[in-house]
This record gives sequence, C-alpha cells and structure tokens, in this order.
Amino acid sequence: MWQTLALGALLFPALFAAALRSLATLAPAWSRKDRIVLSGRLVSSIQATMATLSGLVVISSCKDVVRDRHWLAQEYVWIVVSYMTYDVYIMYLCYWHKSEEKGEAQRKHSLASIRGFLQRERLMVTHHIFILVILTPVAVRLRGEQGDFFVGCIYTAELSTPFVSLGKILMQLNLQDSLLHKVNGILILATFFLCRILLFPYMYWAYAQHLGTPIYEVPFRIPFHCNVANAVLIAPQLYWFFLICRKAMRLYSSAPTPDRSR
Repeated sequence: MWQTLALGALLFPALFAAALRSLATLAPAWSRKDRIVLSGRLVSSIQATMATLSGLVVISSCKDVVRDRHWLAQEYVWIVVSYMTYDVYIMYLCYWHKSEEKGEAQRKHSLASIRGFLQRERLMVTHHIFILVILTPVAVRLRGEQGDFFVGCIYTAELSTPFVSLGKILMQLNLQDSLLHKVNGILILATFFLCRILLFPYMYWAYAQHLGTPIYEVPFRIPFHCNVANAVLIAPQLYWFFLICRKAMRLYSSAPTPDRSR
C-alpha cells in the first residue's frame, strides 16, 4: 500500500515536470499556461492508459466475477488516489494560469482564487472527492475479499480519456478543423458510451449471469448502497456524454463556408 502510494505520488508530478521541461525546449514560443495545460493532458492520458490496461488484466483474470482475486484490483487503487490528488492541484494550476492570461487571476493560492476554482470546476472536483472519500474505502476495505472483477470494470472507464485529451490538444494546436479531430471525435463518442455508460448495465448483466437470474432482478439482489454508488457514478457520465454529443453535433453539422470570391 504505502510503497504504491509513494510511487504514484512521485510518478505523476515527475511525468508532469518532464513534459513541462520538454515543451519548454520543443515549443519555446508557447506561454507557460499552454505548456502547463498540455502537460496535464499528456499525464492524464498516461494514467488513463495505465488504468485501462490494469482493468483489462483484472477482468480477464476473474472468471468468477464475485470471488476471483487479482492483486492489481486493490493495488492500483493507491495509484488512483495519488493521481486524483495530483490532478486536483493541476486543475487548479491550469485554472489560475488561464485566469492570469485573461487578467482575472487573484493572488496565487489565495482563498479567492481557490474559491473561484471550486466554483468553476465544482463537478470535476466533486467527482474526484467522491472517488477519494467514498469509493476508495469501498474498494480497499468495505467490499471484503470479493468483487475484483467489478473494480477492474471501473478502471476501464478511463479508456475514453486519451481521446478526450487528444481532442483538447488538437484544439489547443488550432487543428479543430482537421480530419484527425473529426475521427477522434467519433472515437470519443464510441469509447465514452461503451466504457462510461454501457459499463454499468454490463456489470449488472455480468452479476446476473453469475447468479443465473434475469438482469432486472439484480438491483434487488445487491445491497442498496451499491445501487446508490452506481447511480452517483453514472449521473455525471450521462451529463458529460450529453455535452460531448452536443459538441459533436456542432462539429459534424457545420459545413465549410463557401468561397464567394469566385
């Protein structure tokens, strides 16, 4: 536990610092804000890839979805704890530098700037705190010796993150009209729907197969707090998916402006 927690606490800041230094060399004309934002997105993609691969390993190893165990299911929780803590700070850092560029920033680390950050990013911060305060104890202690399969499923929800990050990076590079950006948009929709929306019905289906009962009986066969936790987890995913779909409609429905000079 402590070794893994310490590894994560060192790994993500080190990756961020390395990306920041590399961008200072590769793109010296960029502002510090741009380098910080891009570095944060690169590290986010790395963590998401690690989480997805860990989840796939756990899922493929657990034939019995209730009783089978895999060490990664519990050990990677501490990597997630390290990353979520790091990510809240990086989100704040990005917010502050964006505000500074607009001439709206308060004195760094002041209560006013922190309050502004919490108001602006309240949904993401709440999501991170929920994972740290509620899901971590459940994953580590409260579930006992069962459910590694379902923990692995939750890890795979990160599959869409590298594509989301790539989309933001392409916009940061002013490539939002490129074919790559449009193809990436389709991948965002597909992976987000598959691993953040359909994931939850899939877990209920997998448990129904284990019990040998219809899927509609599963909510009544599991503890009430499991249904509540799943509802709390999927609610922001549905909201974000709605935003992604709305953005995709604008992207794919916008036609190029005809050239009237001819």
